[in-house]
Amino acid sequence: MIEVQNLTKKYGSHLAVDNLSFQVDKGMIYGFLGPNGAGKSTTMNIMTGYIAATDGTVRINGYDILKEPEKAKKCIGYLPELPPVYPDMTVYEYLKFAAEIKQIKKAQRNGQIESVMEQTQIADVQNRLIKNLSKGYKQRVGLAQAILGEPEVIILDEPTVGLDPKQIIEIRELIRTLSDKHTILLSSHILSEVSAVCDHILIISKGKLAASGTPEELMTLLKGGKQLEITVLGEQERFENILKEMDEVESFHVETGAKEGELHGLVRFAAEKDIRKELFYRLAASDMPIMSLGLSEKSLEDVFLELTDEGKGESGNDGNL
Repeated sequence: MIEVQNLTKKYGSHLAVDNLSFQVDKGMIYGFLGPNGAGKSTTMNIMTGYIAATDGTVRINGYDILKEPEKAKKCIGYLPELPPVYPDMTVYEYLKFAAEIKQIKKAQRNGQIESVMEQTQIADVQNRLIKNLSKGYKQRVGLAQAILGEPEVIILDEPTVGLDPKQIIEIRELIRTLSDKHTILLSSHILSEVSAVCDHILIISKGKLAASGTPEELMTLLKGGKQLEITVLGEQERFENILKEMDEVESFHVETGAKEGELHGLVRFAAEKDIRKELFYRLAASDMPIMSLGLSEKSLEDVFLELTDEGKGESGNDGNL
């Protein structure tokens, strides 16, 4: 559906997008995730034909955005970070104007406008001026504009930025319903956003693809995916020796607690392992009571921070899982 190959964009000496390649398959919601300044919006602007690439190609449904721009753009519905609405128009006037710009046939315009208003739940405000709408409703109007003409692909740049929690939930639900008929590429730097909505996530850092996979795959991408927090009573040397003897343990840190004889340990081990049972028996055999025990896994936030770290950005990771 979308093919991005060796995409590069330079602004003078600044390299905004660096030889970026990825593919978006039909019928899925893709999250385009990265910190501010990573190159997300630049990439989206190139994909939608708003700006030209320095090098590389983008194909939308088989059409090259540079060589066949009209055919490619007809396959795309785009909602920029700031919705391109005209505040002095009513909602209906604006959507009628957008339908004309998109060259939707006159016989189909009213039907399509009514359909997108129903999908985005803005029919009840169709005669109100856009400037008098809440930010949430303005975002819905922008989405209605994006899906006019029934494009195969919808590209959304930070669609929930600036919205309150209730509006964010409403827009997320709307995006999910749109995925029944459209392929969606959703840009965000909010981790909870992409993990809640998207089927697949592309993480971009410094203009490069740092990783690609489902939320579950990304959370187990890096080794040492689990951490055990444990408090025991006993001697520190003996506790550390027990941990050293366990092959599954990758690293640990032990320090004394506030109470006499109490030890706090942070123990890291591979995501596919679970050492709690064996550790319990070993500690029991050494007469070291467990006072507390907790297991935590790497969150998507942890993976995101590691993959977009400055050192990682220079590693040349091709992002494939």
